[in-house]
Amino acid sequence: MPRFFVFCLEEAVNISMISRLSDLLVVQSAPPADGVGAIFNMLVPFVLIFVIFYFLVVMPQKKQQKKLQEMLGSLQKGDRVITSSGIFGRVTEVRNDSFKIEIAPKVVVSVQKSAVISRVAEDVDPGEATETK
Repeated sequence: MPRFFVFCLEEAVNISMISRLSDLLVVQSAPPADGVGAIFNMLVPFVLIFVIFYFLVVMPQKKQQKKLQEMLGSLQKGDRVITSSGIFGRVTEVRNDSFKIEIAPKVVVSVQKSAVISRVAEDVDPGEATETK
């Protein structure tokens, strides 16, 4: 037999087996539930997905946000920081919603508190900065 016909015959056998397996799965599935049971069975997967999503995504994000707010609240004059744009500087003034940061001698910029992403250790060179814990 030519190779093409052998290939087609093998594909037909594979499709036939898949069809039989799917028929078995349909026959063995539970009969449709009525009323409250059906609604409950539909909602259980969604509730489980929501719970998993909450524990894997929302809780860690809340923890990280809380740590960032505590760090921003504890910043004082003289602390070294890095902004979200990558600018290193030393805090010269703390205001309600912003900081004044000296980024070079006699160069002071004002930034929103939300722009500061971390405190930098005093002995760290700006080229190799890491967040302190």
